[in-house]
Amino acid sequence: MAHLNNKTHGLRSWMDQLNKAELSAMAVVVHDLLRLSQSATASVRQLADVLMRDASLTSKVLRVSNSVYCNPGREVVRTISRAVVVVGFDQVRMIGLSVSLLDGLLRDSPREQLQSLLARSFHGAVQARNLAQHISQQQKEEVFIATLLLNLGELAFWSHGGKQAEELASALAEPDADREKVVKRVLGTGFEQLTIGLLKSWNMGEIGQLIQASQSQRGPAALAVALGSELADAVASHGWTSAQVQELIAPVAGLIGVEPEQAWQQLVASGDEAVRVAGTCANSDLKAWIPRTDDLPLDLSALLQADHSTPPAPSATTLLSEPAEPLLQPDLELLKLSLQNLRLMARTAVDVESALSTVMQAVHRGAGFERVMLAVLAERQTRFKARKVAGKGSQQWLENFNLTNLDASPQLFSHALQQREMLYFGPQSKERLGSLMTEPLLELIGSGPCVVAPVWAGTRQVGVLYADMRLSGREPAELQLSAFGKAAELAGLALQRLSQARN
Repeated sequence: MAHLNNKTHGLRSWMDQLNKAELSAMAVVVHDLLRLSQSATASVRQLADVLMRDASLTSKVLRVSNSVYCNPGREVVRTISRAVVVVGFDQVRMIGLSVSLLDGLLRDSPREQLQSLLARSFHGAVQARNLAQHISQQQKEEVFIATLLLNLGELAFWSHGGKQAEELASALAEPDADREKVVKRVLGTGFEQLTIGLLKSWNMGEIGQLIQASQSQRGPAALAVALGSELADAVASHGWTSAQVQELIAPVAGLIGVEPEQAWQQLVASGDEAVRVAGTCANSDLKAWIPRTDDLPLDLSALLQADHSTPPAPSATTLLSEPAEPLLQPDLELLKLSLQNLRLMARTAVDVESALSTVMQAVHRGAGFERVMLAVLAERQTRFKARKVAGKGSQQWLENFNLTNLDASPQLFSHALQQREMLYFGPQSKERLGSLMTEPLLELIGSGPCVVAPVWAGTRQVGVLYADMRLSGREPAELQLSAFGKAAELAGLALQRLSQARN
């Protein structure tokens, strides 16, 4: 239908108007980045070519790549190719997608309805993408975009609707307004029809199909889109602790195959991630529209609040000779960022030093272990030698850590590596593991609780990751041990990916 009284009315008219806006340019970038995500042979050059078409987009991608969220080591990134090395190919592509979509929609209109809806859409997209990682790595970006664009028609209207947007806002504010009927009267079409129409005109019909499938939850990817969107809507409307949010935990757990408590933890972590990324990628204060998890009464920071055993009382001599230092505590935010970066490194090869530094950061400053060491096999795999260390007093290991690795004289390190088993040596395991704490090992690390985990790069033995709380005498909490094990596992995957890239 044509314009009525100089107003845009009907699906075709609205599509024509919106496609004349800068949204169509945004759609080209999104389409090309999505095409790269679907290609097994996509190169860094192709990614750079897409991002560098627009100097503003390039600048914003580099700004985000230098942020603490994507680059906690704060290594300076000045080019797209360097961003791929430091942050990862997939992450840079996702930054490009997020910046393009958010900037394209928010550029001309800070309207409250737009920011509120876009914040919900972005939160839902992050939730859905993280759910999709458990289902299909190949579809996670499609799931992200489908969830973000689930309300594209409405987003585009609030962004470029002009006076008719004001008219609709006033009509919807009336008591007992029937939303669907009011939208149809003002626009001459529905938001869902406008969404599908725009996606088709932008050659993104597959995303439109995924959106339509999500309405009936046909297939795992469509269910991830539906659950991510429902979760974000429920949080925005009712809060994190509402019954509406709690009802979604069981279906989420069923989709990704974990216990409800783990599903809840992932949802909360994804909510935190959405706040950080929105604050990094968007020029407006979009993150303020996403409800935060800070005030949740549930134990969302168990790692930070873990009940560490009291350290032994210092002697009078120690008190007189050395000023007391604050005890190292886990940094949950840094731990999540470090583990996320290691997951990226497991998919996109980076240099060895960056990978090992991230492992040290995750275990030492993230999980809160006071001394950390990666001991690698050397001299034809007959000895363990320190390759990377972190923590007070650990530097000496780089010079003097030299431990025999012979079948005839097994010890904690060699046993963990051969059995591919993380071993915690503490009060409860002294009887079982005591014989593996040999004199040569004790001379190098001292006595007391410690944990060691094997590091394998595929079928190749690399060495072991070691950590302890020797400086304070505390025992690590269960969640610290869990984080340590995950870091060791991801270290092996990152080194395997690096080895594959070199061959």
